[in-house]
Amino acid sequence: MSDGTYLDAISAALLHEMDRDDRVLVMGEDVAGPFGGAFKVTKPVAERFGESRVRNMPMTELGFIGAANGMALMGLRPVIEVQFADFISTGFDSIVQFAATAHYRWGGAVPWVLRAPADGNLRSGPFHSQNPEAWFVHTPGLKVVAPSTLADAYGLLLSAIRDDNPVVYFESKPLYRALKGSVPGGDAPVPIGVAEIARPGSHCTVVTYGAMRHEATTAAAHLATEGIDVEVVDLRTLKPLDLETVTASVRKTSRVLVVHAANRLAGIGAEIAATVADVCFTDLDAPVKRLGGLDVPVPFSPPLEDAYRPSAATIADSCRELCAW
Repeated sequence: MSDGTYLDAISAALLHEMDRDDRVLVMGEDVAGPFGGAFKVTKPVAERFGESRVRNMPMTELGFIGAANGMALMGLRPVIEVQFADFISTGFDSIVQFAATAHYRWGGAVPWVLRAPADGNLRSGPFHSQNPEAWFVHTPGLKVVAPSTLADAYGLLLSAIRDDNPVVYFESKPLYRALKGSVPGGDAPVPIGVAEIARPGSHCTVVTYGAMRHEATTAAAHLATEGIDVEVVDLRTLKPLDLETVTASVRKTSRVLVVHAANRLAGIGAEIAATVADVCFTDLDAPVKRLGGLDVPVPFSPPLEDAYRPSAATIADSCRELCAW
């Protein structure tokens, strides 16, 4: 291991898998050459492997995701980068109508990974800050992951590349350079579909993922000084959901708050809340609560964006409310 960032962990995973398997290639806008991607994730990959395996694509997500579909069907394992998760919408048909349905329709395997830099808090406005994961969780045939640590960024990407299904891999832009630690190395895949207890607790469960894991653990550390013991469950995988870990935690604490940066309305939190209310109804001592982004475009204004997204402070307030019920 070496010290680095969340971004470095993603780069390291790409390097490892491309060394291990010559079917793996990287493709997207400006990923090759000296530019190395909008956030420089692919720069070390391009330097090692060159343009034979790191391919620049034209500005047409529908077209190059479609090309990745064909490559995958022919036995390659493309890793596609869209510069911002917001731009996925222009390639939507290639993802949800073709890649997601190929296996059901005729047994076709489409083993690609689509890397999608998501989330805001970078003052980038409505076209570079969205969290569109719910679109893909709603689509049968796709797997969806959202790592929040260096180990998961590395290990989940290894697992995603090796999976025979199309996997949408949401990267949290606020963590790219802010989250630092030991960058994993070697063969250390993290299984898809397994949540993690990020912090054990007994009074209240917070279920979350992505950058919100760190807001939740910050809130939990503060609440501990008040005698409130919060358990934080990091989903890590959004489809398939590890509902067993979630419900086991809720049965232990009897209270649950679901938090995500994406819009609260019809977000993944709604599915988790409904499932918990159904499966754990007799174990609950308080209503199931949700926190999410406001139902508006992501604002450019820093104070407005701060108000738009959940934070450690708003998570702590919601946990206090639950524990006082």
